Parts: sequence; structure tokens; C-alpha cells
Amino acid sequence: MPELSFKGKEFVFNHHLAVPHRPLVPDAAKSVGEARLDGNLIIHGDNLHALKSLLPMYAGKVDCIFIDPPYNTGNEGWCYNDNVNSPMMQQWLNENPVGIEDGLRHDKWCAMMWPRLRLLHELLGDTGSIWITLDDNEVHRARMMLDVIFGDGNFVATVCWQNKVSPANDSKYFSDDFDYIIVYAKNKVLWLPNGLERTEKQEAYYSNPDADPRGYWNSATYTCNKSKSERPNLYYEIKNPITGDAVWPSESAVWRYSKETHAEVEAEGLLYWGANGTAKMPRLKRFLSNAGSVVPRTVWSYLDTGHTQGAMTELKALVGESPFQTPKPLSLLKRILEIATNEHSIILDSFAGSGTTAHAVLAANQKDGGERKFILVECEEYADNLTAERVRRVIGGYDFQGTQREELLKKSITFTDLKNSTKLLQQIASIENMESHRFDKIEKKVKDGELLVEGVKSITDRVEGLGGSFTYCTLGEAIDMEKMLTGENLPGFEQLGAMLYYMATNEVIDPAMIVEKDGCGYLGESSSFHVWLIYKPELDFLKSRDSALTLSRAKAFAAEKPGKRHLVFAPAKFVSQKVLDEERVPVEFAPLPWALYRIDRSR
Repeated sequence: MPELSFKGKEFVFNHHLAVPHRPLVPDAAKSVGEARLDGNLIIHGDNLHALKSLLPMYAGKVDCIFIDPPYNTGNEGWCYNDNVNSPMMQQWLNENPVGIEDGLRHDKWCAMMWPRLRLLHELLGDTGSIWITLDDNEVHRARMMLDVIFGDGNFVATVCWQNKVSPANDSKYFSDDFDYIIVYAKNKVLWLPNGLERTEKQEAYYSNPDADPRGYWNSATYTCNKSKSERPNLYYEIKNPITGDAVWPSESAVWRYSKETHAEVEAEGLLYWGANGTAKMPRLKRFLSNAGSVVPRTVWSYLDTGHTQGAMTELKALVGESPFQTPKPLSLLKRILEIATNEHSIILDSFAGSGTTAHAVLAANQKDGGERKFILVECEEYADNLTAERVRRVIGGYDFQGTQREELLKKSITFTDLKNSTKLLQQIASIENMESHRFDKIEKKVKDGELLVEGVKSITDRVEGLGGSFTYCTLGEAIDMEKMLTGENLPGFEQLGAMLYYMATNEVIDPAMIVEKDGCGYLGESSSFHVWLIYKPELDFLKSRDSALTLSRAKAFAAEKPGKRHLVFAPAKFVSQKVLDEERVPVEFAPLPWALYRIDRSR
């Protein structure tokens, strides 16, 4: 399989493994509800480090990932600052913004995305999917990276999303009216999309002209795309029950069903021969009550999934500003969640921006009573006053200043109208005289050969909150073993325990299972071990005899949680493995770096 090559690939290929674990530090003052790491999260910090920090709790647990990374147009000013430990990389991967004149901007983009995609792959569950919005600048390179990381057999689709209402008339070549949404599954054999709800427009195609007691129905052709030579058993005569005429299909498009199935269809009254029963060919009735959901298509119109201009209006109504030129609309994320999640899904967005993903999750939960969880990561300074603030307002409700529009006249302009322009202008003036008292202004415009007269009025309204909660987090200092030895950086019990549990078992930890008391705690049960940690983030404790594994402690652990072997992390031990084995105590010792401290072992 062809692979993408880019400068620095050999240095970032496994860079995600070298990224240090940094603890998530909850900030209760900026959160909504109880601060907890197993609920909704908004993380302010570098997304590469944040993704690594999420592994102990969420590896293989995320059901849907949506990311809207830099499109790398050359006008975004994003920086590469992943601190890859290589002199060659440091020479050119610096913190200067990547611009249009940077000949290596595509290499830098790939180097930035590669380790993030590797970590996202680890976080995604076996039945999960990842959705990535891009444009023509990097979509082809992203596909090649994803083919390697996720496997080309797990590619699902590329959705074309019409993100503009009007063409860009200042474009030199073509108006780019679509963005792409690349969809990959973690395991395509296990992942299936949900169908979409039928819209009012789609339901309008159903009617009941023959007053069928089974309700509204639509009809489909009764032939298929196979020929007589391909399906000779589907080429046969049927009779019109009203006229008695013999009816044959075309030799290039035979009947949809075999004779036996056709007899069942006819007996169930599913054939329609027109209003008076004399149609030349029958059609198949399909009832709305049995129609089910709609299969997702790969072209999404802005009429159904919104556009960037509308998304800017949404964001301004919520927080009063929109620093983004192309935010993603709420309806787009609602569509993705409808296809890719269920009521209990975990949704991750590591390029959170304006927080649309969290908004869509809360809206989905309100709609169906679900318990979906979101995890948002945003590295920029607006993580609190924009990303999180939007979510706070969505949860609690907000007042907004909006514009109400009412269509007063809509008319296609013809040449006759132009010849009688005086009459048309008088009609507009009459509307202004009659309606101006109801509006702040009357707007008149001609676009694409159509005259539109609208009344515009500023309004103040209140949007009720959707409810919910989230914990706002920052990233703490990296867990550095050398600094731990000097006592410079001692992480909390739960943070260190989660990291050790994941590293030792390659399984995620359940925070609800952690029980800690006076420096000794239970971390949880893996497929092979009960895991324990003896630890306090206090230098004096780590140097004391209380931090050591003893025979009595080992026996207590084994008695409290029987059935499996026990793995105990501790700075030191006062009992040998030989003694543990002789005493038939199923405990294994895993030393922490504080074992290098001088502890008096003679007592």
C-alpha cells in the first residue's frame, strides 16, 4: 500500500509514546456541577498532552471522535511546538506561525497531526468512529495517514458538506462550496451507522390517494436493474386485476421479485395500478409506518446541516462574538451524533474551538433522555471565556439580542417587471407605508433574479438551558520520575494511580473503584490482577517505613480481594518475593522510584 512521506516522519512516528503523562487538574470555580474526572470534561491545554492524559481512563472507551483541525490554508497562523527531541526537527519545526510562504507547511501539518491521530486511535473504542473536517489543502494527506494508522479497510466515507450559501464571486478559479468530512471506523466490521430521522419534506412524499386503511404510502418501481439474461426467473407475465391485460417487464429491467414472492405481494395488496387501475405497469406500495430511518448519504446540503455563516450567527447570539471565520454549525454536529452515537456514547473533540460539539451532545441528551458524555480539549486562551462559557450558557440558559425577519414580498423579476418598474416600486412603497410601524426597518434586495422585501426587527429573547454539567480542567506538571525522586513534583494519589494502573495492565481504570485511606489504596481489578498503591504526595511519608510493603500488608490485601494475584506499587518493601511465595501470599511488588531513598530496613 502506498504511504505518505513527509519531512520528520521518522522522528514523529512514535512520538506519542514519549509524550509525558500530565495529570488533569480540576478547577471547580470554572466548572458547572460537581468537579469529577469521569463526567463531561473541558480541558484547557495542549491537545497532544491532554490526549495522553486521557489514556488511563478512556483508552478504547470513546465512541465518537469529531475534530476540526487547522485546514492549513496558510492564513491560519497555527504553530508547530511539539518539542520533538531531535536536532534535525528542532532546526525547522519551531514556534513561528506556519504561513503561506512556508515551503514545509504541509510537512509540519503532517508532523503535527501524526502523533495526535495515533493517540486518538488508542482512545477510540472498537465500535467507534472518527470524523474529521478538512478542505482540499490537506484532505488527501490526511487520508493517507489515516489509511496507515486506522487501516485502509476501515475507511467508511468522505462526506461532502455544503458549507456556503452563496458562491464566492471573488474566487480566481472555482468557488469552494464544500468541506470534506472524512469518516473512519476503528473496526469497520463492528461499526454500523444509525439511520437518520425522516424530515417533514421526506414525509411529504407519502400520501393516501386510495384511502388505504394502513395509512400513508409512497410507491416504487416494480422492476429492478437486472436483465432477462441475468435473472430469467424474474421475467414472467403478470395480469392487471382490473383490465385483465397481460403485462411483461422490459427484457433489460425484469421484475423485482420471483413469481412466489410476487404472489405474496399481490395477496397483501401492495401493488398499485394507478388511480383508475388501468396503468400499464404496477408500482410497489411502501407505507410510511414501515419506512424506518433514512440511510445517510455522502452529500450534505446546508439546508439540512447548516453553514459557516449561520454558525457565526449562532455563536454571536450565544457569547456575543465569533473570533472564528468558519465555526461549525450546531446542526452539522447534531447530524454526526445522530449517525455515530447512542444514548450512552462518549464523544471526544480535541480541537474544540467554539464548543459546538458539547452543545450538540447536550441537545441530543435533552431530545432522547440520553446520558452521552463529552470531552473537549482546547489549547488557546479562549478555552474558558469562549469554549467553556458557551457550554455554561447552553446548560443554564441565556438572554440574547437577535434579529427577527418576516418576508413581506418575494417575486421573481422578469423583463415585464422591468418595463413596468414604476408599478413595482409603487407596490414596494405601499408595503413600506403599511408595515413600517411593525419593524425597525424594511430591507429590499434583488439576488439571483429574485426580489425580496423583508421586515427586520431587533428582539431580546431568552433561551432556556439544556441542563447538564462539566468539569473544567487544566494540565498539571508532567509526571517526571527524576523530579519525583527529588520531591519536586509529586502528583496526587488518583492521578499517579491511574497512570500506573494503565501502564501495568494496558487497561483503563474505573475511578469509582479507587479507594484510598492514609496513603494506602486500592486502584481496581484488571483482567489479571488486583492493583494497589502505597503512596502519599509527601516526601516525609515516602521516606518513612509506612510507605513500604510488609508481609502483614500483603496478607491483608490478599484477604480483602481474593481470587486473583495482587500487584502492589510502593516505594519499598520489607518482605522478599521468596517469603511471599513460601507463605502462599499471591502478591507481586512493583517498586516506585522512591525506593532509592535511604530507608532503614534493619528494623
